[in-house]
Amino acid sequence: MFKFRLRHIGCLLLLFLVASCGVNKGLHNRPDISKYNAAIPERITINDSTFHAGNSFLTKNKQGLWELYVEGDPLERGLLTGSLTKALMDKQEAVFFNKINEMLPSTSWQNFLGKFLSWYNRKMYLHVPEEYKAEIYGVSRFASGEFDYMASPYLRALYLHSAHDIGHALQDLALVGCTSFAVWDDKTEDGNLLLARNFDFYAGDAFAEEKIIAFVNPSEGYPFMSVTWGGMIGVVSGINNQGLTVTINAAKSKIPLIAKTPISIVTREILQYASTIEEAVAIAKKREVFVSEAILVGSAKDKRAVSIEVAPNNFGVYDVANSSELICSNHFQSDVYSNDRRNLQSIAESHTQYRYERMKELLDKNDKISPKKAVAILRNKEGLNDKDIGFGNEKALNQLLAHHGIVFKPAELKVWVSSNPYQLGEFVAYDLNTIFTNRNGNPLAESLAQTSLAIAEDPFVSSVAYKDYEAYRVLERAVESAIANKEKILPVTITELQAKNPNYWKAYYLSGKYYLQQGYEAAALKAFEKANSLEITTKPDREEVEKYIAKLRRKLKQ
Repeated sequence: MFKFRLRHIGCLLLLFLVASCGVNKGLHNRPDISKYNAAIPERITINDSTFHAGNSFLTKNKQGLWELYVEGDPLERGLLTGSLTKALMDKQEAVFFNKINEMLPSTSWQNFLGKFLSWYNRKMYLHVPEEYKAEIYGVSRFASGEFDYMASPYLRALYLHSAHDIGHALQDLALVGCTSFAVWDDKTEDGNLLLARNFDFYAGDAFAEEKIIAFVNPSEGYPFMSVTWGGMIGVVSGINNQGLTVTINAAKSKIPLIAKTPISIVTREILQYASTIEEAVAIAKKREVFVSEAILVGSAKDKRAVSIEVAPNNFGVYDVANSSELICSNHFQSDVYSNDRRNLQSIAESHTQYRYERMKELLDKNDKISPKKAVAILRNKEGLNDKDIGFGNEKALNQLLAHHGIVFKPAELKVWVSSNPYQLGEFVAYDLNTIFTNRNGNPLAESLAQTSLAIAEDPFVSSVAYKDYEAYRVLERAVESAIANKEKILPVTITELQAKNPNYWKAYYLSGKYYLQQGYEAAALKAFEKANSLEITTKPDREEVEKYIAKLRRKLKQ
C-alpha cells in the first residue's frame, strides 16, 4: 500500500527543475553536537539476540519483539540506538529502499528520486528541533553505506522520518486506514481511561518483521515507550511515565510542495515534553506540518482523551462533550473542518466513516471495556452488523496487515503491544512503573515484559481460514503481476483466488480485470457482477466496477 506513484513524482518534476534554490543548505546542514557526549560504552554481545552498552540494552523476547532501552543526552541516545540496533536498522533500510528500487528499476529514475528527495526535503532541517537532529545524527553514524547513492546516511535517516507523511500525501490518502478509540468513566471496567489502536501502515510484510519496543530515558523531558523500527526515533504509538499517550491517524491531504515537520517528530516531542492535554496541544500548535493528521492524545492527569487535528493550513481540537468515548478513523471531526472539502470528500468516498460506525457499533455492544475486550475489538474482521466482508477488506477494523495493535491504561502506566502476525499474536504487556527504575548499572539480559498480564494469541491464527487468507495474499500478488505485465496464468489460479477468500470483492474484481485483458468478456462480466454484489471498499472502486459492468453489457448485447 505504501508506494510512490510515478505520475505524482512526474507532476512535481517541473517544480523540481525550476525551484532547486536552497537545496545546498539542506544538504549540508548538520546539528551542533559540540555540547553533547560523543563517547558511548562499547557494545557487549551476550548472545545472538541480546546486547548491552553501559546501562542501555537490546534483547528479543520470546514473542519476537525487540526491546530497546536507551538513556542519555540526544547524541548519546542516537549513538546507543545506532550501535545496539545496527543490524535491525540495516535490514529496515534495505527493505524500504529495495521496495523503492523494485518500483523504480531504472537507474536514472533512482538517481532522479534521490535528487527529488533532496529538493523536496530541502527545508526540513528548519522544522526539526535540534535535539532530534542530533539524535538522528547519532543513529546515522551506524548506517550502512549501501544506499549512499540516494543520500548521505544522516540525510537518509532524516528523510525516512517523513516516509509516513510523503507516502500519505503521494497516495492521496489511499493508505489503508488506521482506527483508534478511547473510553473512560462508565465505559471501562474500572472507570479509568483506556485507549486502543491499530497501526495499518503497510510497506510490505518484511517491514513489520522486526518491531522494536523502545524505552527511552532522556536527559531532558519524560521517559517514554514507543513502538518503532530500526532507524526511527519518531513516534507513531507511545506512552510516557506521566500517563500521556499519543497515536496518529492520517487524514485527507493535498500533495504538499515542500516537507516541513514530520508528524512522527511532532508526536515524539509531545510524548517527551507533555504531561497534560493542554501541554500536548501547545506543542502541536507551534509546529508546521505538511500533511493532515489526527493525533489521539490520552491523559491520565486529565482522565480523558482528545483528537488534535493538524493540517498545513488549519488546526483543531476535537474534545467530546458529555461523552466517555472518542473514536478516531481517518477523517477530522472538529468544527474547524466541518466545511473542509477534502475532509468531506474522504467521509463520502473512502472507508473512514464505515470503520467509524463499525467501531461505534462494537463499543456499544461491549459494556465496560477492559484491555482484553479492547484487543478483541482491534482484532475484529467483520463489517457492520457482523457482515462477512471478506478477509483483508479495508472496511474492517482488522484488515490483516497491521504493523501493530496497541492498548494503553494510562493511570496504571501499562501498555499491551501485539506480536506477529499483524495484531493476531500475543499482546505483550509492559509496566512503565518498573521499567525506568533501578536502571543504573543494571542492563537487563531478559525481557521487560509482564508475562502474567499478557493477552493470548487470537485462535484465528490456527484456523484453516487464516491459512486460506495467507494463500490468497500470495495468489492476489500473482494475479496483479500477471495483469500488470499482460501475462497468462493457469486457470486454476483464478479459481483458487476466489475460493480462498470467497466474500472479498477484490478477488472477483481482479478476476474480471484478468479475464477482460485476455479477451474473455463473458467471464469478466460475471466476475465484475459478483464483485459488485459484495462489500466494495470505496465509492471510486464501486464506480469503477459499475463502469466495467455497463461497458461489457453493452458490448455483449451487440
